Amino acid sequence: MTKSPRTPSTGRTSPSGPAEPSEPSGPAEPSATKPGGRHAYHHGDLRRAIVTAALDVISAEGPSALSLRDLARRAGVSHAAPAHHFKDRTGLLTAIAAEGYGLLAATLAEAADLKDAGVRYVRFAREHPAHFQVMFTPELLRGNDLELTTARALAGERLRDAVSEVSTASEVFAASAASAVPPEDGGADARLAGVAAWSLAHGFATLLLSHNLDGPVGDQDPEDVFRTLSGMLFRAT
Repeated sequence: MTKSPRTPSTGRTSPSGPAEPSEPSGPAEPSATKPGGRHAYHHGDLRRAIVTAALDVISAEGPSALSLRDLARRAGVSHAAPAHHFKDRTGLLTAIAAEGYGLLAATLAEAADLKDAGVRYVRFAREHPAHFQVMFTPELLRGNDLELTTARALAGERLRDAVSEVSTASEVFAASAASAVPPEDGGADARLAGVAAWSLAHGFATLLLSHNLDGPVGDQDPEDVFRTLSGMLFRAT
């Protein structure tokens, strides 16, 4: 009589073939690191990592030095990963500009008056120089991007709120020989008052970041210098 084959692992008779494994093996655990020992980013972190790396590059070398492939290398991911979040270089710069306008709107929202809004504008430029540079270089951006246009409009609204604290434009313009517009001719055009205030703050911030004010400002606090300057050209609000 022929004996039935016996399974080597359990000793149970298998009438038709090899025995089933006693404990099915489960799926392998995902590796915590990428090849070469680089840690993989958790879902949701990669976009922030790419933006942060881009801001570092812009601060050091300017927007023209940006490369999605280089940013992917810095973040330790495949060269296609940044395109998944931003599509292209313009998309990345547009996202940075939108974030910058959001940050600017937040800081202007806390301004006590028009002069304080100007000081906060200068502070924003000093603390976020890469954002500031990209925000005001429209040829680098996708101008019809909804996130960008919404954030830009909000920042503009915050500046207009600060100007609205001034009852008339003539109260904003300085009564000094340096003023090209006599106070009595200033009228009540709050929009022009806002342009004047914005021009002063933006011009000062731009000159400051480009090191054109290193001599005049010296070791002084730039914000204190701006307060003095705005006091010379505008009446206190």
